[in-house]
Amino acid sequence: MRCENYPKTAFYDELIDEHGAPRPTAKALCAHLDAQSADELRTRREAIDAAITTMGISFTVYSDAGNIDRAWPFDLIPRIVPESEWRKIDAGLKQRLRALNMFIEDIYNEQDIIREGVFPADVLDGSVNYLEACEGMKLRHGAWAHICGTDLVRGGDGVMYVLEDNLRVPSGVSYMLENRGLMKRLLPELFTDQTILPLDDYPTRLYEMLASLCPRDTDRPVIVVLTPGVFNSAYFEHSYLAQQMGAYLVEGSDLSVNGDDIVTMCTVGGPRRVDVIYRRVDDKFIDPEVFHPDSMLGVPGLMRAWRAGKVAIANAPGSGVADDKIVYTYVPDMIRFYLNEEPILPNVPSYLCMREDDLAYVLAHLDELVVKPANESGGYGMLIGPKATEAERAEFAKLIIAEPRNYMAQPMLALSTVPTLIGDALAPRHVDLRPFILQGKEMSVTTGGLTRVAMREGSIVVNSSQGGGSKDTWIVKEGV
Repeated sequence: MRCENYPKTAFYDELIDEHGAPRPTAKALCAHLDAQSADELRTRREAIDAAITTMGISFTVYSDAGNIDRAWPFDLIPRIVPESEWRKIDAGLKQRLRALNMFIEDIYNEQDIIREGVFPADVLDGSVNYLEACEGMKLRHGAWAHICGTDLVRGGDGVMYVLEDNLRVPSGVSYMLENRGLMKRLLPELFTDQTILPLDDYPTRLYEMLASLCPRDTDRPVIVVLTPGVFNSAYFEHSYLAQQMGAYLVEGSDLSVNGDDIVTMCTVGGPRRVDVIYRRVDDKFIDPEVFHPDSMLGVPGLMRAWRAGKVAIANAPGSGVADDKIVYTYVPDMIRFYLNEEPILPNVPSYLCMREDDLAYVLAHLDELVVKPANESGGYGMLIGPKATEAERAEFAKLIIAEPRNYMAQPMLALSTVPTLIGDALAPRHVDLRPFILQGKEMSVTTGGLTRVAMREGSIVVNSSQGGGSKDTWIVKEGV
């Protein structure tokens, strides 16, 4: 398996440079791959696939034919980022989440950013994620989005851009951790030739962050992970994180709120007070007294207990007001407004269809742009203009014209590639990266993240629900 046989690509490749040589931090990996035969790599891949099946690492795809559990798609060729570059990414992600949390608290209170003309009031008026029930709340440590998964992409210029921020119930961190575990078990020799920074401490950091939110003075806060249940697509992650943290995994029916606004959990020893809820249930389903009255996923009275300061919820209700692809375009302005700093990480250039000039440009250039709805995720509801038919673009134009506030557009980036094992050969495939940032009393960023890869040739859709896979992400010390 020779890296020198890797086909040249018109895109920026993160392991192999434009001359066909390994980039400095990829030399050890390429030397290892060059020493492996196709049969050896095939055996390794089969062992990884068997381990994934045995360990039950899966995700759920929703379809009209029913929910389908699938084994986690994993590629054994890692993605490498130099530590020197990662230091800048780490600082930029912390800066970004700090500003986003200040924005959320401001929006539910004084709204200084609107009064100063930095953020348009009509963007907030059109937000489906703004929750009146959160007005007037000020939270411990000023943190609302305690766990953020920020999606990064590298363009053809080699620059890492922020594609979007996931602030409601970001998922994928368990797969990031399992990817590293698989690589260590099945290709341990790769970790001996270089210094790869660890990320195994995430469950400990997550627990410490959640514990720092505890509303009462206790050395042993009771922390639960609130899951919608076994049929949720991320249930593997919910159970995995609860087990890794030593927290309780509960469903809404396991919790109740008493007359003193205290949340209790049913146990064999009787009711037990809950201090912190790491919720993996969407806002509108967490409390049927306030939101959807027919929701069976939430807990009646939970918002009342939260507002009374008797329980902490991560991520906090209402944090989704900043998890909007339209709001995303204003994050650089938030950083300048709240922090008086210039953004460290750039946004992808964007057009807002709610602006008359931008709308005209988008409609005239649908064949060149990627158009996204404000609040969809997982790659759903978007138009990839260069790959769409003329009829598809015409239908999408009607949707944009009918509801311009709900759409934004971006140029189709020439996403970077990473060598990926396709059959018995290495082939370039497009990737993105989702690091995870924690903010409670302290702030931390995972040393790496979940690299998602578009397994289909030419595709830029990396979501596992639409055929994407994943890779381990290595942050490598240079010169060691």
